[in-house]
Amino acid sequence: MNIRSILALAPVIPVLTIEHIDQAVPLARALCAGGLRVLEVTLRTPAALPAIEAMRKSVPDAVVGVGTLARPGDYVTAANAGAQFGVSPGLTAEMAAAARAASFPMLPGIMTPTDLLAGLGWGYDTFKLFPAQQAGGIGMLKALGAPFPEVVFCPTGGITRATAPDFLALPNVACVGGSWVAPTDKIRAGDWAGIEQLAKDAASLAKAK
Repeated sequence: MNIRSILALAPVIPVLTIEHIDQAVPLARALCAGGLRVLEVTLRTPAALPAIEAMRKSVPDAVVGVGTLARPGDYVTAANAGAQFGVSPGLTAEMAAAARAASFPMLPGIMTPTDLLAGLGWGYDTFKLFPAQQAGGIGMLKALGAPFPEVVFCPTGGITRATAPDFLALPNVACVGGSWVAPTDKIRAGDWAGIEQLAKDAASLAKAK
């Protein structure tokens, strides 16, 4: 799948921070059961790469990506763990070169029009606006839509259940990234039923046609 087809699978991509490997599979199962198949596991803990590998082996319905790619070497380790797509907070020439050689599609992060122009120059037309709220949120996405009508975004950073529908109503937004569907307290408590309900609610959010 290319990155746009992955983003089209659900209106919300859960952004996951997994502290312990034994949380990975039940978390993925709960989110998939709730209707959110596309999962972004961030490289913020030592458990992240083993978690991706475990999810790929045990939850075949999930499309498991790796987030917070920040160094060229991250692409190799993520691919070895079985990542099906990658997400970065930004994009440099070195990272663009590594992404070109990677075995999975990329969603690079941008924050400014200059970042966007650089990404277009590297062949991308689909981006993560990050951090979305600090980068201007709805207003920034509307402003970028006029000069860049071919570009599609997955805004991430500071988006909540309350604000997600406003982002999804924009024609240049494919989906949003959010951590509210898998909050840390519920993961630590093993409240998989609670997370499944949050996922069902997020999956019900309508994307503008």
